[in-house]
Amino acid sequence: MATSGKPSAISGGRMRTKKSEEKSGEKRKAGVMDLTFFVIVMLMLVLGIVMMFSASYAIAINETGDGFSYFRRQLVYGIGGTVIMLIISRIDYHVLKNSWIAYGLFGVSLFTLLLVPFIGTTYGGTNIRRGLSIGPINFQPSEVMKAAIIILFAYIISVNYKRMNQFKYGILPFGIILVPVCGLLVLQPHYSCIILICCIGIVMMFVGGASFKHMLLIGLGGLTVVAGYIYYSMFFSDGGGSTFTNRIQAWLDPFNSPIDTWQTQQSLIAIGSGGIFGLGIGNSRQKYLYLPESHNDFIFSVICEELGFVGGMLVILLFISLIFRGFYIASKAPDKFGMMLVVGFTFQIGIQALFNIAVSTNAVPNTGISLPFFSYGGSALLMQLAEMGVILNISRQCTIET
Repeated sequence: MATSGKPSAISGGRMRTKKSEEKSGEKRKAGVMDLTFFVIVMLMLVLGIVMMFSASYAIAINETGDGFSYFRRQLVYGIGGTVIMLIISRIDYHVLKNSWIAYGLFGVSLFTLLLVPFIGTTYGGTNIRRGLSIGPINFQPSEVMKAAIIILFAYIISVNYKRMNQFKYGILPFGIILVPVCGLLVLQPHYSCIILICCIGIVMMFVGGASFKHMLLIGLGGLTVVAGYIYYSMFFSDGGGSTFTNRIQAWLDPFNSPIDTWQTQQSLIAIGSGGIFGLGIGNSRQKYLYLPESHNDFIFSVICEELGFVGGMLVILLFISLIFRGFYIASKAPDKFGMMLVVGFTFQIGIQALFNIAVSTNAVPNTGISLPFFSYGGSALLMQLAEMGVILNISRQCTIET
């Protein structure tokens, strides 16, 4: 039976005619990046730099005598990251679908993680080593590892997706990858990154088609190991596990021990002081050296203090919008590899934001997780914007409803 018009597009397995496409005007042509996603990212970046400047002003004066020192560095990283994002958005993401690149990036990231306990730079004035310095460049290998894990998992899933329900293809290779990564992160120690990477891995495996029964069994085994470690740390260890258990005990009773719960107490005071509309940008009191890491892990508390409940909800809504739009792009991705990349990068931003906000409000123990696009940190911001560039490139290659 003849139809009016010639088929010109395929969307979701259905052919549409030029006439119907022009009439509806619902579709954005492939080759144009998703402007909605781009605008959300830029709004978060701009607001993040403004709030980081406000939160870092006092500590910058205390450390360097220049209240703009943190702001200038973050602004440079933000501008550089935006340029990188736009460049990557023009590079076909399929260049990453290469075993040499996927495994090579993971191997380099693993090697840098191995170096951290020996020659790494200290973190936050403590003996904890999390960064590496190469000349004037200082970066956290764990930030690169997050992206490397997502790219490698996406590659493995795209190659084996028809066999993902088998233990050999759906569970085993991912476990072999995660075990050494988590082991090296324990040496730093960097428990929050372990949690993030494991959560990202589990979600990507599930979306990729791994057997739920297999994942449940592995999950129960993992929970048993974690429970055993916590039990050992609380009752038999006076070493590395003490920090972990102190944070759990401080979370359960944040006002019992002022030393162990100082951050949490000051965070809650900051959030409570903001009220509905906040004290105004720049008017935070807790950032004046009362709240440690006010420009980093606890920047959400300063946001709530200065912008109030309304500002805090605005930030949360921005993250929710980014997550929903990212998953929508994933659902329209042209292939399995693209879909898994978008799922991984989007979920990374979402779960990290969730944990950071939960820590600031004492919903979970203090785990030292930064807030994407808002917390101070050059390597983290550059990697996040680079990942957004990959998502934007994938959005160029699919037809998305506007």
